[in-house]
Amino acid sequence: MSAESAIWADSLSKTYCSGGAEVLVFKDLSLEVCRGERLAIIGESGAGKSTLMHLLGGLDRPSCGSIYYGGRNIVSLGDQELADFRNREIGFVWQIPSLLPEFTALENVMMPLLIRGVTSQEASRAAHERLHEVGLRTRESHRAGELSGGERQRVVLARALAAQPKVLLADEPTGSLDFRTGEMIIGLLNDLHAAHGLTSVFVTHNLGFAARCDRVLELRRGSLHTPSAIELQEAGVLIQDATRLGGGTYV
Repeated sequence: MSAESAIWADSLSKTYCSGGAEVLVFKDLSLEVCRGERLAIIGESGAGKSTLMHLLGGLDRPSCGSIYYGGRNIVSLGDQELADFRNREIGFVWQIPSLLPEFTALENVMMPLLIRGVTSQEASRAAHERLHEVGLRTRESHRAGELSGGERQRVVLARALAAQPKVLLADEPTGSLDFRTGEMIIGLLNDLHAAHGLTSVFVTHNLGFAARCDRVLELRRGSLHTPSAIELQEAGVLIQDATRLGGGTYV
């Protein structure tokens, strides 16, 4: 682990019990994410990408191994301490926008701050700022059912950043969106990463999105590999065209 590390996962193993048998997802997996990096993790369905994301986010615990944020091993934290850490340090974005339907967009974005104990006035101010940042200033009073899929995902982005986390973890953030809406969300993710000085880890099947990140790793057979440009091209991406809306081949 270097001084530049934002996240250091050391010798992670994860085993599940299914039908009385143990299922090994991965063993002795290590990963370093540098401060300010945009890392994309790709791989086939069932490779363990979402499991790895849940471990990195402290939403699940490894069977063995350590996960350091700076010099702090979050695996050793108690449940409440870990929940507090997640609330303050990590923003989450999932494939399916998980908004509370009975609340407005503004109230959904306020929620992590209210859970932390921030006053309603301060939480409202921060939520206004984040919704304005993602282009939803005029949609604050709308509930989830009154928003489009792209708008709901932008609310999720605003909520993820409301508490000013240092790390953003996004699992298939464009997976449920059409191509053009997905492209808008990708651009917004990149803009927010730079504006907030984030360290971002993205799990994605969109290889065009992955190719725009600082680094791409493939989770394959329980290990992380750095795919070559040729391997990415064979998978369906033309790297030189990956930043062009009308160019390249996107998966």
